[in-house]
Formats: sequence, C-alpha cells, structure tokens
Amino acid sequence: MAIHVLAVHRDTVGTEQAAGGSLAAAYSVGVFCWLLSAGVYIAAKWVSSEMPPWALCFWRVLIAWAILMPIVYQHFGAMVALVRARGLELLAIGGMGLAICQGLIFVGLEHADATTAGIIIALIPIITMILARFILAEPMGRWQVIGSILAFLGIVVIIVKGSPAALLRLDLNPGELWIVAGAFCFSLYTVLLRRAKFDVNRLALLVLLLGAAVLTALPFYLFELLSDERSTLNASGLIALGYVAIPGGAVMYYLFNRSIEALGAARAGVLLYIQTIFIAVLAYLFLGEQLQRYHLEGAALIVAGLLLIILLKPTTRAEATKA
Repeated sequence: MAIHVLAVHRDTVGTEQAAGGSLAAAYSVGVFCWLLSAGVYIAAKWVSSEMPPWALCFWRVLIAWAILMPIVYQHFGAMVALVRARGLELLAIGGMGLAICQGLIFVGLEHADATTAGIIIALIPIITMILARFILAEPMGRWQVIGSILAFLGIVVIIVKGSPAALLRLDLNPGELWIVAGAFCFSLYTVLLRRAKFDVNRLALLVLLLGAAVLTALPFYLFELLSDERSTLNASGLIALGYVAIPGGAVMYYLFNRSIEALGAARAGVLLYIQTIFIAVLAYLFLGEQLQRYHLEGAALIVAGLLLIILLKPTTRAEATKA
C-alpha cells in the first residue's frame, strides 16, 4: 500500500539517475508502482466483509518481508549492527508506519469506500509538512498554512459528504475517520524516519522496517483470531492476500525503491498523487463505486491546497538575506 514506502528513503533532495537508465523508464517504473499500490485498496475493500483487517495486514508484511529478505543478504552485517544499536527505535518507527498505519486503513475500508480512502491518503504530504514544522523545525510559510487549511476543508467536505448538517449531527462515517488516523500515523512515521537518519542501504532499511511491522501487527492479529469469526482462508481472502503481499507488497516496495534511485526522493514521491486517480478508476471498474459530487468538491480543495504548498515555497532566511 502506498503509504508505506513513501518515506523509506533517506532524506535526499537531488536526483540520482540510474546508470544507463532513461528518465522515461524511471517514471514508468514509478507509475507502475503506484498502480500496484492502488490495487491494494481495491483488494482490501473487496474482501473487507470476509477477511479481518489485521489478518490482511500481518500476512502482507510477513510475506513481503520474507520475499525481500534474501535480496539484501549482502547487507546482513550492517542490518544486524543497526538492530543491536537502535532496535527499539526501528521497532517503533517501522511498527507505526508499516503496521499500525495500514491496519487502521484496512479497518477503515470495512466502512468507507476505496475512492474516498484514496482521496484522504492524498493528504499525507500535507500532514507530513505540518508535523515536520513542529518536530524537525522545517520552514512553513503563509501559503503553506493557507494550503493546509484548504486541504483540511477538502477532507471535511468528503467526510460529511458535502452536508454541513451531518457535521452538526456528528453523523460521520467511522471508516473515514480510521483512514484519516492511518494517514496521520504514516505522516508521523515519515517525519520520525527522516529525523532518525538510519545509516544503512535503502532497501535493507525497508526490510528491517517490515520486520518491525510483523512484530507490531502480530498481537493485533492474534487478538483478532480470538475475537473475529470471519474466515481468513476462503478463496477470496487468499486471492486478495496473494495480491497485497506480492504484486502490491514486495514487488511494489522494490519498484518504489528503484524509482527513488533513478528519480530522486522528491520526484518519486510526487507520483503518489497518481495513486488517487488509479484508485478511483479501479474502484469504478471492479467495485462499482461512483464518484460523487462531494468527492469532486473535496478533491478540488485538496488540489488547490497542494498547489499552494508546492508552487509557493516558504523563503528561508538565507534566501531573504541574498535578496
């Protein structure tokens, strides 16, 4: 799922062109990665009435971890050293971003439609920017504040389905609130990961974070086994799990890391917004979901906020002095 690879990279801003690789091929890899990620929302929604959310989360991260682990064997020494030195930090950050976050989203998809989830997830960069202002002391100018407010209003429009009366009655969809909580968890994970600056290969770090997610999701999964009567072994559940763990899990994680190597973190991360479009199209084709007017109104506010944030960057003191 998307959300869970955006911040796996270290905090870099320059592009790192892959040797011999073209820019078009690099963007193609990035776009295909987000198409696979969008499919995770569709699969999770498809089996939401049959397969418990934490079972899907636990087996997804476990299978993805098992597939990717052999690929980073040459970094095992550095990985073991990092676990010994900063194991609890890895557990807390990886557990939050790759387990708690997607568990909350899978819970939310039991009650909310995939289209709405895709639009809400587009808030992640905005929430990340706000948290980075307070945790990392990164600059945030007037237009970034205005853009954040517009984006927040867009989410409110979607959650109340365009009806202010629903907000006054507190007639809210709990699923959408769970998804907002998941987006917040991933944004916090992003900021904490940037602050941590783990000194290890990017893909090896992802494997360590997935391992932390397995340990974090396990108790939720075990509790679910005792309290949820839904089967996790029926045909639909196995098909969905196969998709979210392999094409939408291990393959997607690997491709995203490759796109970062070719495009750099900033340009690869911006492709996240394509995922929202993919989710809406796939939800229409496979789930029969329809775009509602409130979806478009909310999305318009979010896009306006994003444009203000991206195009009108805050001026640093150094830049102001030069001017």
